[in-house]
Amino acid sequence: MTGISMRGPRVAAIDVMRGLVMMIMMVDHVRETFFLRWQVSDPMNVTETAPELFFSRLAAHFCAPMFVFLTGLSAWLYAHPSAGPRSPAAFLFKRGLFLVALEICVVSVAWTGRVPPTTLYLQVIWVIGLAMVALALLHRLPRGVLIALGLVIVFGHNALTPIAFQPGDAGYIPWTILHDRGWLVAEGALKIKVSYPLLPWIGVIVLGYAAGPWYAAATTPAQRRKLLLRAGVMALSLLAVLRGLNVYGETLPWQPQGDALHTFMSFLNLTKYPPSLAFLLLTLGVGLLVLAWLEQRDSWFLRVCATFGGAPMFYYLLHLYVLLAMQMLAVAWFGPSYGRRYEFDSLWQVWVLTAVLIPLLYWPCRAFGQFKRRTTMAWVRYL
Repeated sequence: MTGISMRGPRVAAIDVMRGLVMMIMMVDHVRETFFLRWQVSDPMNVTETAPELFFSRLAAHFCAPMFVFLTGLSAWLYAHPSAGPRSPAAFLFKRGLFLVALEICVVSVAWTGRVPPTTLYLQVIWVIGLAMVALALLHRLPRGVLIALGLVIVFGHNALTPIAFQPGDAGYIPWTILHDRGWLVAEGALKIKVSYPLLPWIGVIVLGYAAGPWYAAATTPAQRRKLLLRAGVMALSLLAVLRGLNVYGETLPWQPQGDALHTFMSFLNLTKYPPSLAFLLLTLGVGLLVLAWLEQRDSWFLRVCATFGGAPMFYYLLHLYVLLAMQMLAVAWFGPSYGRRYEFDSLWQVWVLTAVLIPLLYWPCRAFGQFKRRTTMAWVRYL
């Protein structure tokens, strides 16, 4: 994939995939900014959610799993440069803590529009940060042990669902952080909610790191493509069996609906918080197949994806604050249309605004990516 990245075709493919899921993520964040009154639940209610809204939300489900998996994969590449192996522990630990601080101090403001925020939602950036800290401690384990550990967490955490603690119990706070989405602080001047429980994401980042040798220089594109295809097909085949029989891996069984479309929606209606086994088999399985398809492909669109994927945190913060500014300007210019917010009347307007914003954000992301490659300032690489 010459021309996409100066760092070679292996990293270019990762940047393309990362950029692709980030562009898909834009649709969901525009929806949450300008179409919030049609909020979706988790899992989505098939009988109440319109198909176009359901599938718009479903597309966003692929973002977090692939981003966490690629974070682990990128950590392996960092630890195995062409100059020789190096420890990623310090980089993972410092960057992980940086992301946690960023979620609390910067991302939360973008979502709430308040300084300081009155409600703190600990979301995907926080969980990526903590998962990186966990990987900093685990990466020295033998690769076989890492694979086993990642699989045990991903496949086994659904068995922990019956375990529950009530607020005030000794285990409530650690279990809420690890497994159960909920409020750490439900009352007071600052409320804190864990939106992304940590445990399953540790499994995903560990599996991403263990997949790193697939992207070693000694692995040919043909070999890599074969490995990715095999893993993706195995994940989706296992999903078809477990989900088809409703035997394990998802707390909400699928049920036949009034027509084929809604039955298909019920089958794909999977739990994200925390991500069920079925959710991860679907998202990672499809993601691995896309990575296989990306091998040795090149086009202007893939180069655009690589540009976004080469500056992921810059893009993430930029698009959140652009959406916040647009919401505030819309209220000031047009006045609120639903409560205190200005919102669209139809979902197609969400798609149109997304299609407009992505090209506009391309240029600052491209400029920042070029600056990041030139600069000697270490902190810039954290973005």
